This record gives sequence, C-alpha cells and structure tokens, in this order.
Amino acid sequence: MTEEHTMADGDCNDSLEQLYTFLDGELTEERRAVIHHHLEECSPCLEHFDFEAELRVVIARRCHEEVPESLRRRVADSLGFEPES
Repeated sequence: MTEEHTMADGDCNDSLEQLYTFLDGELTEERRAVIHHHLEECSPCLEHFDFEAELRVVIARRCHEEVPESLRRRVADSLGFEPES
C-alpha cells in the first residue's frame, strides 16, 4: 500500500462493500479478479478479508447444530414423509 493509498479510497470502499458477496462466490469472474487484485495490493483490506473469512469458518464449526431425531420424525410425520435414516 502506498502513502497516498488509504482505506478511504474508492477501491477499498468498493471492495469492502462487496466482501460478503465475494466470500459467498456470487460475483462475476471479472469482478472477483478486480477485488482479488485489490486485495493483493492493499494490506488493510486483505487483513479485513482474512478476518471475515476466518470468522465464517469459526462460526460454521461452532454453530452446526444437529436437529434432534424426535423433531425430525415429528416434522416428517406432519408432512407425510418417511424420515431419512
């Protein structure tokens, strides 16, 4: 990052506004490439990106709850489905 390049720059704002869309893989290849290039050049944005990506991993690991079998059976019964084993 150069002296004149700050987080207030349009590229930073644009990249950070699209961070979650980027992480979700919902951008066009062209837009992903633009943001990827920006992240290679801008360490503050890269740090923010890395934090958000790691946070998603931690949340996914910690918040994965299993539905109790009794609830699965009740829902399947009410919908007229055979519950999966």
